[in-house]
Parts: sequence; C-alpha cells; structure tokens
Amino acid sequence: MLKALSPRGNLQAFYELTLLLTKYRQLTLEMARRELSDRYAGQFFGAFWTIGHPLTLMLVFVFIFGFVFKMKLGGTHEMPLDYTTYLLSGLIPWLAFAESMSKASSVIVGNANLVKQVVFPIEVLPVKGVIVSIFTQCIFLGLLTVYVLVSQQTLHWTYALIPVLTFLQVLAMIGVSYILSAIGVYFRDVKDFVQVFSTVGVYLMPIFYLPEAVPKVFRVALYANPFSYLIWCYQDVLYFGRFVHGWAWLIFAAMSLGVFVIGYRLFRKLKLMFGNVL
Repeated sequence: MLKALSPRGNLQAFYELTLLLTKYRQLTLEMARRELSDRYAGQFFGAFWTIGHPLTLMLVFVFIFGFVFKMKLGGTHEMPLDYTTYLLSGLIPWLAFAESMSKASSVIVGNANLVKQVVFPIEVLPVKGVIVSIFTQCIFLGLLTVYVLVSQQTLHWTYALIPVLTFLQVLAMIGVSYILSAIGVYFRDVKDFVQVFSTVGVYLMPIFYLPEAVPKVFRVALYANPFSYLIWCYQDVLYFGRFVHGWAWLIFAAMSLGVFVIGYRLFRKLKLMFGNVL
C-alpha cells in the first residue's frame, strides 16, 4: 500500500509509461487502424459506417427527445441549450469510455498468441482499444458541434477546451484499461461485469436527468461515482459554456493522472504471470 502511494514510484511509473507509449506509438496506431478497417471489411458501404453509426444514433436521439417527447429545456442562462445537447454532451464521452472498458476486459485473453511472444510489447494492447474508442468519440463530437452550430448559430468558447478534456479522458481510459485487462486474465468474468455496468451505469450518472431531480438521500451516489466528474466536465464544455462544475475539473484531472499511473503499475506487476495463466 505504501509503495502504491509513493510519489517517487508514481513519477517513475509515469515516466516509464510515457516513454514506452512514445517508443511504440507507430505500432499502437497501426494496430488501432487495422482494428478499425477490419471492423467493416467486406461490407458494401465499408468505412462509411464509421460515420454512419454515430450519425444514425444522434439522429434517433434528436428525433425522440426533440420531436416525440419534446423535452422542455434551454433558453435560460442556467440551462442555455436544448435537452438533446444536454443529453449528448454526457452520453458521448460515456459511450467511448464504456467501449474502451469492454475492449480492455478481454484484450489480453483475446491476443494470447501475441502475449506469449517474448519480444512483443503487450502494453500497447489495451491502449489501441482506447484509440479506437476515442476516434469514434471524435466523430460524435464533430457531429454534435455541427448540430449546435446549426441549431444555435453559435458555439461556446469552451469548445476550445475539448482537446484538453479529451487528453485527460484518454489518461483515465488508459489507466482503467490496464486495470481491467490485467484482472481479466485471472478473472474471466470481468467482461460480463463490465457489460452490465456499461448498460446500468448510464443511469447512475447525470446524463438523462439533472442532479437536482435526484432525491437528496440518493444524490450522494452521484458524487461517489467517479464517472460523474467526467460527465460534468463535458457538460461544462459542450452545454453550459462555462465552469459550472469547476471542482469537478480538479477532481477529474487528479483521478485521471492517478488511475493512469496506478493502472500501469498494476498491469506491470500482474503481467509477469500472464504467460502461465493463458
């Protein structure tokens, strides 16, 4: 426990992982590119579905909440944009995070042949899933930006912070992916727990509803959920256009850096026995 909290050990691990990912960046990007191309290989529309899937999903949400349920939200200083934007500003990052966790939970087991090769840097396997998920998120964010620009004829200045927030999210996703991929080797049920959490988790965060709508006795669950801080940060950037949840940025930044280092340290420790377990 003391070693895990050691600032010197964490700084060394951060430097080591940064150096490793930089060294194998071409390999990681190529594996991510191949996963994207293989996903739609042999299909008639091919790479079109890279944009087609996110676009279709967004159009469904716009239609359901904009024309069917007609959720009344927006037009005030406190809630400046419509409900569709509020919903998507939290749902988009969660979908990417959930996808990366799903990929990570079985990535080592699914690539056992590569893991058993002594010369192969297995640290890149969880990271390539993160890159694929972030690529999809970037398409979602681009489509949401177009939607806001068309519907509001303007964009908040906070959209310029998307790269900063995405970087912090990537750090968190890499750290969580290392944890899940390492534990998934020894406990194969991890992928099922992740699948259930990905489905249920969306209702445990302020994505479909406002935090004020939650009874006070249950509201503590929102603040206990670490993923809520990711959602609040993205809502500040994409929906509110100001730092409504300034404290969430500090907490999320600290958690991202922490899980990035701790996740790698756990992976580094457990990977020594991967070959024997697989």
